[in-house]
Amino acid sequence: QVQLRESGGGSVQAGGSLRLSCAVSGGQFSRYGMAWFREKSGKERELVAAISRSGGRTKYTDSVQGRFTISRDNSKKTTYLQMNNLEPEDTAVYYCGADTRVILSDFRFTAQYYDYWGQGTQVTVSS
Repeated sequence: QVQLRESGGGSVQAGGSLRLSCAVSGGQFSRYGMAWFREKSGKERELVAAISRSGGRTKYTDSVQGRFTISRDNSKKTTYLQMNNLEPEDTAVYYCGADTRVILSDFRFTAQYYDYWGQGTQVTVSS
């Protein structure tokens, strides 16, 4: 059974930084596409950033490009999201997702493809 556990959320002022971690247990982490999504109050879950199995390809939503960095350490079975220059609009619950069925040559970044999720971690940015 694949399990994901996020950590690192919290409250910061605008311009601050946070680093989210997502530790994966069970399964074969190096075979999974990984991504961070977020849910703002009353809104649907949206992609923040995704990273391919090898880590060689990444994708970011436009609003975080240049401020957030997704990475992974396959030896530690962990995915990270470094968030710099945070804005109040980044306030949301952040979820880590694993795409366990992606093939090597593919790279998917819509929520429908992610079959395992963490419990979510709250990020609150005050102005």
